[in-house]
Amino acid sequence: MKKGDKVRFLSEMGGGIVAGFQGKDIVLVEDEDGFQIPMRINDVVLVQSDDYASKAAMNAKMQHAEERQRQTSDGRSIKAMMTASDADVDVDVDVDVDVDKPITFRAPVEERKGGNMLTACLAFVPINPTEITSTRFDLYFVNDSNYYLQYLMLTAEGASWSLYSQGVVEPNTKEYIAEIGREDLDSLARVCIQLSAFKREKAFVLKPAIDIQFRIDGVKFYKLHTFTDNIYFEQPALIYNIVENDQPARSIVVDTKKLKEEMYKGKEPQTKSATAKGQEDGSYVRRYNDGNQKGNPFITKRRGDEDVVVVDLHADALLDTTAGMSSADILNYQLTKFRETLAQYKNKKQQRIVFIHGKGEGVLRRAIVNDLQYRYRQYTYQDASFQEYGYGATQVTIK
Repeated sequence: MKKGDKVRFLSEMGGGIVAGFQGKDIVLVEDEDGFQIPMRINDVVLVQSDDYASKAAMNAKMQHAEERQRQTSDGRSIKAMMTASDADVDVDVDVDVDVDKPITFRAPVEERKGGNMLTACLAFVPINPTEITSTRFDLYFVNDSNYYLQYLMLTAEGASWSLYSQGVVEPNTKEYIAEIGREDLDSLARVCIQLSAFKREKAFVLKPAIDIQFRIDGVKFYKLHTFTDNIYFEQPALIYNIVENDQPARSIVVDTKKLKEEMYKGKEPQTKSATAKGQEDGSYVRRYNDGNQKGNPFITKRRGDEDVVVVDLHADALLDTTAGMSSADILNYQLTKFRETLAQYKNKKQQRIVFIHGKGEGVLRRAIVNDLQYRYRQYTYQDASFQEYGYGATQVTIK
């Protein structure tokens, strides 16, 4: 290498003309801009020279540089590594992994707008909708809300209940429960669903627990039109709502709508007829001069020397108006009148008292019977005479 030779750098891009030397190891390379760059002689390669020996040295140097680039950090070439035996390769890795440790990571729940109101249902999806009379069905629990829903599904046989399914359903998902056939419908005739809602790893609005009962009508599974289009499945399904927009479905245990109608409709026709007939023939008289006085619906029927007290517990007989009162308020008022009457006659042995409560759904009657079984166990009771009072009356005898 001498002045005027053209060189290039090995370790980086660039090069130039040899302008001079500094000592034995440093060469000054002048680039195209006229700057002289000091470089180690071993870091430059001769590109052009009229000297044959210099060209040979340059070629050898370039081959050495290429070979060095192909080698790895431990001095072996790539070819040597590829042909090495498995025994020469150290593959032992010290990794402490507990394979039995459960995976606790949960991806964040994607919430949707409007999903903070609870909506859930049971869905029966035909496996073969074209053969509705013979197909089996997939039963799903659908959670259409941003809450986790922990549920219990119970079935009844008489007065006994059995656990059918349980689990926690993630937000905005549907969970497969079971495949059922028509032979299973009898066991699903009466179902109870109990729900509690919550969110994980974030604050949420507390939702009341849900406990509803409903009947699954087996006849519907034979009718194609009962399977309707829905947003949860690509095919028609039979949907039983559990809760919709935070409003639980109507339970068969206590029908509040019918209870309200029963409390507002007053006496039943049979009771009215018996009362009117009694007033016409003089066998009934009001205990108060003002027969229209509310809150005192007492009538006395005379059987020879014996008085039978008849108490009408219908809401319109007890109250001038029920405006502003809930069904529970009315029921409590009726029970209060029932207890006040028993207290009034508690010292009159063998006194017979007939309470007219109406038939309806039997809510008031069940409350009266419950009181007689636990609060007034010393008294005897029975259904009152149908001929005299019609349905919906109970006779109590003071003991």
